[in-house]
Amino acid sequence: MSPDSSAHPLLAPKVRRKTRIGLVAGGLGTYWPQFPGLLPQLQESARYVSDRFQSMDAEVVDAGFVSDAQEGARAAELLRQADCDLIVLFLTTYLTSSMVLPIAQRSGTPVLVIDLQPSERMDHASFDTGAWLAYCGQCPVPEVGNVFRRAGIPFRSVTGYLRQDAAWRRIERWIQAAHVRAALRHARHGLMGHLYPGMLDVSTDLTLLPVTFGSHVEVLEFDDLRVRVEKVTDQEARERVDSARELFTVDDSVVDEDFEWGARVSVGLDRLVEDFDLDTLAYYHRGLDGEQHERLGAGMILGASLLTGRGIPATGEYELRTTVAQLVTQVVGAGGSFCEIQALNFEDDVVEMGHDGPAHLAVSSRDPLLRGLGVYHGKRGWGVSVEFDVRHGPVTLLGLAQDADGALAFVASEGTVVPGPLLEIGNTTSRVQFGRDPGEWVDDWSGTGVGHHWSLSIGHRAADYRAAASLLGIEYREV
Repeated sequence: MSPDSSAHPLLAPKVRRKTRIGLVAGGLGTYWPQFPGLLPQLQESARYVSDRFQSMDAEVVDAGFVSDAQEGARAAELLRQADCDLIVLFLTTYLTSSMVLPIAQRSGTPVLVIDLQPSERMDHASFDTGAWLAYCGQCPVPEVGNVFRRAGIPFRSVTGYLRQDAAWRRIERWIQAAHVRAALRHARHGLMGHLYPGMLDVSTDLTLLPVTFGSHVEVLEFDDLRVRVEKVTDQEARERVDSARELFTVDDSVVDEDFEWGARVSVGLDRLVEDFDLDTLAYYHRGLDGEQHERLGAGMILGASLLTGRGIPATGEYELRTTVAQLVTQVVGAGGSFCEIQALNFEDDVVEMGHDGPAHLAVSSRDPLLRGLGVYHGKRGWGVSVEFDVRHGPVTLLGLAQDADGALAFVASEGTVVPGPLLEIGNTTSRVQFGRDPGEWVDDWSGTGVGHHWSLSIGHRAADYRAAASLLGIEYREV
């Protein structure tokens, strides 16, 4: 089947709260009686902008057109109550900064300033003062930028003309970033089991995500999964096996008993995610001598991959921060598979990366393979694992670094997945070129504080992740 298997019922995407965009246009009311044709022209431009925003995958709260500070204050109150993920200020002509500062101050919401003149250029021979003022939306941009800086408000702007494709692509990048902010503000992150012993980089302060993003971390026990798996019927397990055969190529190494167990755990995982309304899940349990919790931990890979394919990233090794990175890459439409560095090829200038275990099926270059493993390296247990190569072409890595002061940062790097020999050991190995010596790339990447794992996403998306970091108020680093 196609790598984009989202049409399968088992991979029905999770429905999340719709991103909410606030929109307000404005100009200086003093002009309206002086130049009677100006306001209708600017209002027409504002309607065009509003219509463009209404067509985006977001709920738009349109606060209308403001002409003075009093109207600006009323718009500020409306947008404060709307709880938007991004507010867009459309400067249609000159206006005073006093008209828009309250909108940014009172809501506490990130703001994007746009100034889009009617066309590429003025017709100097025929224009009078009124016609020129419709092209003067750039005039207040430095003023607003200065006042925002003095008020401690991050300033972002897009300057262009009304129907300029390049300007709208830049605007849409900020809308993508708003989708990320919306998802993280309302995300519920499941954390089940315990830290992989000794992996200090993986350890995350559970207060950090609520404080930084507004997310919730739900602390779970493997017993929460155990009781749900125990209630899975034989018929449900058989149906999950049948569905998995539609989504995966099943290698001869897969033992039927292990396949059935992975399917049973998968059904239980679905119920766990539904019962706790989870957007992500990070897990690990060491276990001992084949006891029930060890078997649960070893049986997670099939179900975790199916959840990830639905847009609910599920990762092993208790990797809470990486599930956040995967949620970000998922929200912008780039997939995102759990990975780490596996080896270097200095002849081909390739970094081989991937992971044993959960994977994002939609980014596979071919039908994903289920392979039976008698041992999971570095972990207890045995069972089925997912194997594939990520779709060849441009990719972007996104990870979350954590600094000495506890602050989080996005870390990204753009590369290209290229064909070539891969290990066949139940891993999602890919060959990634970064256009440079792979050893030097590893040194620079590791120096960012990114940690052991990250999300491997489709396309060159660094600009999207940079914009998302801006709206989230965290640092961005790129290698």
